[in-house]
Amino acid sequence: MMIYLDQIREVIDGNYFGDLHHVFYIKNVSTISDAEKDSLIWIKNSIENKQELIDNTLASIIIIPFNCNLIPAKGKVLIEVKNPRLTFIKVIEKFFVSKTIPGINPTAFIHPEAIIDPTSFIGPFCYIGKSTIGKNTCIFGNVHIYDNVKIGNNVNIHAGTVIGADGFGYERGEDGVVYKFPHIGGVVIEDGVEIGSNTCIDKGTLGDTLIKYNAKIDNLVHIAHNVEVGANTFVIANAMVGGSTKIGESTWIAPSVSLMNGISIGSNATIGMASLVTKNVPDGMTWTGFPAKPLSEFLELQSKLKKL
Repeated sequence: MMIYLDQIREVIDGNYFGDLHHVFYIKNVSTISDAEKDSLIWIKNSIENKQELIDNTLASIIIIPFNCNLIPAKGKVLIEVKNPRLTFIKVIEKFFVSKTIPGINPTAFIHPEAIIDPTSFIGPFCYIGKSTIGKNTCIFGNVHIYDNVKIGNNVNIHAGTVIGADGFGYERGEDGVVYKFPHIGGVVIEDGVEIGSNTCIDKGTLGDTLIKYNAKIDNLVHIAHNVEVGANTFVIANAMVGGSTKIGESTWIAPSVSLMNGISIGSNATIGMASLVTKNVPDGMTWTGFPAKPLSEFLELQSKLKKL
């Protein structure tokens, strides 16, 4: 497949300069080191030797940041944009990502009262309970969705994930007998959400566990009952979100973070890798450590420890 420069112009709004009188096309996208003549590559702003890379790469079309004063080598075109990585992503999505074909794999089990939009895809060996799935949603193989789950439009749920199982809630009686708290709530997953492989999202006890618009949840994440994950928030691999925790919008929960039950994480906050969070985190703050504390306090403590 050949994608010509004019087709790329329809996707990339930027400044084009270089050897534009040639007929340019690409056949693939690539890293800088693996690029061929027919490759499209991108260069991030933090790289220092940009001009050297442009001169030496085999790629003929290169996406670069604004205001770098770079000179295109002979036979090459530079595309100057605000965000090279995001632009590169858009090209990949447009020309190189294969689209799933709507339909239900014959090996999937579908509850007779499930409601699945015909534009969605249900992969092999899935279990779909008495739930609702919206438009253009992809449920990949071996996903188990229990009853009372509402999934919106343009959602991707990857292989091996479980949505809507009971959470962990028990009460010990005076006689020592353990009673399980009944889980009669559900899960609501709003439009644009993506959930990685082998992740578990528990249903609510009385209300619903809620994953809001465009949130992104990585592989191997555990989301307990009654949790709320805000719009555009990222929850990264191996994170554990305790029951009834509320996470705001556009927040970053780094890998292997543990969030205590019932706390609140604000919007536009950042939780550092492998942190244990036991207290509420205000909007816009960065907390890290074990237990987690504001970044300024964490750095001060580290400085004092080094002097001991």
